[in-house]
Amino acid sequence: MAVGLAITSEEGQYNAKMTPFVVLSCMIAATGGIIFGYDLGISGGVTSMEPFLKKFFPEVYTKLNEHTKISNYCKFDSQLLTTFTSSLYIAGLVASFFASSVTKAFGRKTSILVGGVAFLAGSALGGAAFNVYMIIFGRILLGFGLGFANQSVPLYLSEMAPPDYRGAINIGFDLCVGLGILFANLINFGTEKIKGGWGWRISLAMAAAPASILTLGAVFLPETPNSLIQNSKDHEKAKLMLQRVRGTNDVQAELDDLIKASSISKAIKHPFKNILQRKYRPQLVMAIAIPFFQQVTGINVISFYAPVLFRTMGLAESASLFSAIVIRAVATVSTITSMLIVDKLGRRALFMIGGVQMFLSQIIIGGLMAAQLGDHGGISKGFATLIIIFICIYVSGFAWSWGPLAWLVPSEIFPLEIRSAGQSITVAVSFLFIFISAQTFLTMLCHFKSGIFFFFGVWVMVMTAFVYLLLPETKNMPIEQMSKVWREHWFWRRIVGEVNEDRNKDAP
Repeated sequence: MAVGLAITSEEGQYNAKMTPFVVLSCMIAATGGIIFGYDLGISGGVTSMEPFLKKFFPEVYTKLNEHTKISNYCKFDSQLLTTFTSSLYIAGLVASFFASSVTKAFGRKTSILVGGVAFLAGSALGGAAFNVYMIIFGRILLGFGLGFANQSVPLYLSEMAPPDYRGAINIGFDLCVGLGILFANLINFGTEKIKGGWGWRISLAMAAAPASILTLGAVFLPETPNSLIQNSKDHEKAKLMLQRVRGTNDVQAELDDLIKASSISKAIKHPFKNILQRKYRPQLVMAIAIPFFQQVTGINVISFYAPVLFRTMGLAESASLFSAIVIRAVATVSTITSMLIVDKLGRRALFMIGGVQMFLSQIIIGGLMAAQLGDHGGISKGFATLIIIFICIYVSGFAWSWGPLAWLVPSEIFPLEIRSAGQSITVAVSFLFIFISAQTFLTMLCHFKSGIFFFFGVWVMVMTAFVYLLLPETKNMPIEQMSKVWREHWFWRRIVGEVNEDRNKDAP
């Protein structure tokens, strides 16, 4: 018998309980976020390790240690080094489109399993690499795994979760991203101290640990009721799974909605073409805008270049890695806070609060670096500490707003017939702009210097205004009835409302 906290959504449509079965299934699936976070954290750490640079990127090693006339902001500016970092994300972008077809045809569980296996292969190749080609090919395999995992895991979590707890459960993915980064920073801090200069191999190979958990766990994961209905005519099997997932026998209302959504989905043969239709315009805009804005907050360049940034400020190798650990610990606590309040306070409020917090801290960081860090020499420990404190405030703001919500909101807004395609677009746009950020950040840091924080600060202003004007509140709304929020929104109802009126006129 399922046990848990009984809930009924605010709209009154479905009965559900937060069951141990759902919690355990979502915990296993959410480890897909750990592999993403681990890579974000590990890549920046190893690229600040001198033995790693000496072996694979001797040009950067020479600039860091011998060319004292080179600007502090330009010592890590290397096209080959950025290729190492960014090759993963272009691979993930391509893989996400393949993942869409696999997720729709074979289910969320299969895509999660494929992602885990590919990431395992990439981690093995990275740890054993003896030249730069091996290490970049390993990164491509890692990217292939992340493309599948990031496309399928948020969908899995949103479909398994009861409506009133969907926000908290889905944020579990971003919490795991943060834990993965923290885990990576701790590993880097320890392996950097290994004598002989081979500690970076452990850092790269240890990606196999979370990938193994995800791969083995995926074998035993249940498929979501949504996917069972979409890929099978056996509605009784889907009903039994829905009863187990919701912890109640009273699931007929939700089952009817799932069957209806599935029949619409099966009538659509080309979801990527259909998502361009006017009735899906709000979802398409969000699928592109939200992941784009998430990347131009500047967070990922801080995530995988934090140790590099701290080396730029003149901190020692060990101190820079330790500072990255402190920042990630702050982010993890903030993500947990978001989990606790997102379904009460709502998505829009967290977006707004986080946006203001990020903007103010970025302006202060940019001002401090402009005033205290020149092209040569270092910065005093007092000001370095102050900058790290404001980076913590900035990361905290991101970790309870744009970090988790940029994965949560897209995963809950798509109707079933375009859900897999919509999530693939979200992941592809995310990877595209992570790739662009990774590919350009070191060059931007060299040319913009401290102004790079003002650059990202302006984007935070723009995205906060976008949310205020164009994103409706989605908390507690059942995922298969999400179209209501667009029909009731002051702007989007002009588009989707007219579509519905035209459809009603055409009906017999």
